[in-house]
Order: sequence, then C-alpha cells, then structure tokens
Amino acid sequence: MDLNYSDEELAFRSEVRAFLAANLPPDLQHKVRSHLRLSKEDSVRWHKILAAQGWVAPGWPVEFGGPGWTPAQRHIFEEECARAGTPQIMPFGVNMVAPVIMAFGSPEQKAYYLPRILSCEDWWCQGYSEPGAGSDLASLKTTAVRGIDAEGEHYIVNGQKTWTTLAQHADMIFCLVRTDTGVRKQEGISFLLIDMHSPGITVRPIIMLDEDHEVNEVFFDNVRVPAANLVGQENRGWTYAKYLLGHERTGIAAVGRSKRELAFLKGLARRESRNGKPLIEDPLFAAKVASLEIELMALEMTVLRVLAKADKAPGPEASVLKVRGTEIQQMLTELMVEAVGPMALPFDPAYLDGANEHSVFDDDDAAPLASYYFNYRKTSIYGGSNEIQRNIITQMILGL
Repeated sequence: MDLNYSDEELAFRSEVRAFLAANLPPDLQHKVRSHLRLSKEDSVRWHKILAAQGWVAPGWPVEFGGPGWTPAQRHIFEEECARAGTPQIMPFGVNMVAPVIMAFGSPEQKAYYLPRILSCEDWWCQGYSEPGAGSDLASLKTTAVRGIDAEGEHYIVNGQKTWTTLAQHADMIFCLVRTDTGVRKQEGISFLLIDMHSPGITVRPIIMLDEDHEVNEVFFDNVRVPAANLVGQENRGWTYAKYLLGHERTGIAAVGRSKRELAFLKGLARRESRNGKPLIEDPLFAAKVASLEIELMALEMTVLRVLAKADKAPGPEASVLKVRGTEIQQMLTELMVEAVGPMALPFDPAYLDGANEHSVFDDDDAAPLASYYFNYRKTSIYGGSNEIQRNIITQMILGL
C-alpha cells in the first residue's frame, strides 16, 4: 500500500476542503468543535447539504446514488469533514442498513428505501440489543410470527429492544427478530424493516448521566409488519446482522474525529499550566499525548489497509479497528479531563443545549468535558463489546 497521496488525491482534498469552507454552517461547526449537543434538525440540515452535492453516502456505488469514490477518497473526505467540524451523518441509514439492502434486499426494497435514505426522508434506528441479549445478541427473544389474511402475508412482532439510539426521531427501524425457536439460536433469526409509526410500537426514553435523551427502550405489542419488509431469506438474519456489524465497526474507528480531538487536547494542554509552565511541557503528560498520537497513527494505517480491500466486505479486521478506535477515543476524553482538572467537574446541561452564550463556569472549553467523558464510556460496548471483539480476533485472525 502506497502511503503517499497522489496528485489527484491531493487535488480532491483541496476540492473537499473548499466545499466545506463554503457550505458548512458556522453554527453547526461551533456546536461540533465545542462539544455541544446537536438536534435532529441540525443533523438533517447537514445531511441535506451533502445530499445536494451528491456526497452524503461516500461508500455507496454510483448505481445506487453514491459518488463512486476510491477508498483513499472516502478516507480523505471523512478526515476533512472531521477536521472542519461537521456533524456526523447518522450511520443507521447510510452506513448500516443501506449496505444490507444493497447486498441482500429485493429490487423493490432497493428502489424504495435507498433513495429515501439518501434524501433523509426516513430517519433510521437500530433494533438489535435487548434486555439479556446485548453482547450475546443471538439470545434475542423478540418474536415475529408469520401469517396471512385478507390483507396479505405479514408478521406479528412482539418483544422489546433497548439502548436504541435516537429512536424518538426515527421513521424506520431495522430489527433482528426470532422467526424459528426450534433450531440453534443463530439459525432462527430474521431481518425485518419496521415502520416506527406502526400501531403497537412504544418508545420510552432512557435518560443518561449527562441528562441527555440519546437512547431508548422500544416495545412491540402485536405490531403488524408486511412480509415484503423481510430482507433476504427468513431465518438468515444472523448472516445479514454480521455483515452490517462489519460496516458499523469499521465506522466506529472514527480516525478523523480522533485526529480533531487530539488537536483540541493539545490546545488545552498548551493553555493549562502546572507549576507555572504549560501542561504540554510536563514530561509525564507530554509522554501520554505522544503515546496516544502514535497509537492513532497506527490505527489510521490499519484503516487504510482495510479500506484498500475495496472489493470485499469488512471482515474480522473490523473488530481490530473497533477495539483500538474506541480505546483511543476514551483515552482522549480521559486526557482532556486530566488537562482541565477541577474545571471538568461542574456540569451545565443548559450550556450543552445551547441555551447560554457562555458557560456559567467561565470556561467554554471545559464546560462540556464531563458530559463528553461519560458519553464515551459506551463506545467500547456498542457495536459488540470489545471483549467480544477480542474473541473474534482470537478465533478468526489468530486461529486460536
């Protein structure tokens, strides 16, 4: 793999950078760089700006409305977006369910859902985890019983999903459901697309430590789902779920965002002082930052190697990216809190929601860091806990 960008790739970087400078709304950039909360309207606004340019789905092939970029171009684009401070495109539609529909969906599903994902007409959420079926996802108990009546074939879905991110905004949910209880648990699972406005669906908020409503419980009480919303074959959902998780775990690595946050951390360390000197000049703290930067550089090289396999879906190497990427993200938040010291302790939810022009604690950089730190504790759990990822690496890469 050539680690140097070609002249064409450098020109592409300049094109992306110019577009972002001209089109990224300053208020959105401020929220992202300042670690403030984004609303659904913020996310949709940025999605539509990118969609109008044809850049909202960098990994999609041209035939489905993607830009047809090379892996290097996708990496450059994501890095430049992170550097500029753009909102993250919600991954549940563009990066998660869309690849599954492209690979396993019917022609009708592709024709209907993919354009709506591109336009953000549908906001998607993920129905995987359940109480008692998180890391052991194959133990899920939500059932879907197939039937037929005068209105046609359908499934009746009953059960519960939990930790469902932003389900309070969602129009659609892709769900793993149990359609056969008489076989090995991985073999009786199907992949359904469910309208969140269907009768029988209840969304109950889970309020986190930082008082944010990010995740939810979702209950299904005799929810009717057309059989046409089954993706692929019945009882083959575990295969599709693993395919989706490969795409999710690759994205979780988030190298570009970590590079932006590393720059933010260095800025804090130059501003904060210990014993009359900038913290960045403290040998112990500087060594921590240097070690973290080396780890991030190594992760970036690994991501580029994975992306270079453009003709293949992400394999077990996605688990490596997920583990190391989330560990780096957590280390960044830990060092940020360490850098500002006691100023990380105050908590101002109103400021996080943009209600105050300045933090009541007179440090706009430090005000969001406690919330940021706590929020990133979850990264090593979602997408399959890091302990599970290490098992996958052991079995499928090391062959142990």
